[in-house]
Amino acid sequence: MARPIPLELPPRDPREELRKRLEQAPIKHAEALLDSCELLQKLHDHGVFELLRGALGASDKLIETAVDAAKSDESIRAIRNAMIVGKMLASINPDVLQSVAAAVGETLGCYEKPVIEPPGLFSLLAQFSHKELRRSMALLNKFLESLGNQIKLRGSCK
Repeated sequence: MARPIPLELPPRDPREELRKRLEQAPIKHAEALLDSCELLQKLHDHGVFELLRGALGASDKLIETAVDAAKSDESIRAIRNAMIVGKMLASINPDVLQSVAAAVGETLGCYEKPVIEPPGLFSLLAQFSHKELRRSMALLNKFLESLGNQIKLRGSCK
């Protein structure tokens, strides 16, 4: 009859395995360790660690101050307004917004104060013969009409 082969495994020591890995880490990762030491030194030189220690030490006070500021009526309105502006910008066709940005750049884009002499009555009437002016005025009129309807629907400001 066959005899079983005795198998004796040495007990596994996780601390010893970690020690061996740590001993070989400087060899395997020398460049990364040097870079991380340099980064840590720069963070220390610029006082980032002191700032973080102070923030962690005063975390309760910082959170309390932030919550108090966020509970104010002005903050709530600002957050709501930011969300509305975000929705408004998301609803605008990017091509139209690009056209508006280009027109603003052409009209007001110079570094100096733009000098635009007011046109006379007849030259002003002559400008209405330009298709582009009529197109932009129609767009402006449509916007103003829609704005008037929204004001009428929502009532007056309180």
